[in-house]
Amino acid sequence: MGTQIFVNFATDDLERSKAFYTALGCEINPLFTDENAACIVWDEQVYFMVLTREYFATFTDKKIADSRATAQVLVALSRESREDVDRTLEAGVRAGGAEPRPAQDLGFMYSRDLEDPDGNILEFLYMDPAAAEQGPAAFTSEESPGS
Repeated sequence: MGTQIFVNFATDDLERSKAFYTALGCEINPLFTDENAACIVWDEQVYFMVLTREYFATFTDKKIADSRATAQVLVALSRESREDVDRTLEAGVRAGGAEPRPAQDLGFMYSRDLEDPDGNILEFLYMDPAAAEQGPAAFTSEESPGS
């Protein structure tokens, strides 16, 4: 089966979070969803557990950060194309998210940031296959012979 990733986020409004993530194309796994938490399914390997702030607090003795004011982690998810990155961001903004900074286009990689309604930062990116396999220099060397 391989490694599966479960990212846990605290939310102030579970229903709002469920609506936001389904607007991005995710599904909700009802077997792991109740009044305290929702299992957001990206694919067979990647899941977000969106937990009410109170329930999230039961998993740690640390203070729960206010994700609107503090960034603890940036979760990056790849997309199949630059257009998929743009479509995902547009859907996220329409669903109540925000784009906190301009797109980054490094040639070999294109990325855009999306804040969910609770302020958690998601990065959506497309990387050129040559760069993904061999590093950014491979993309640069492919581009430079005719330059």
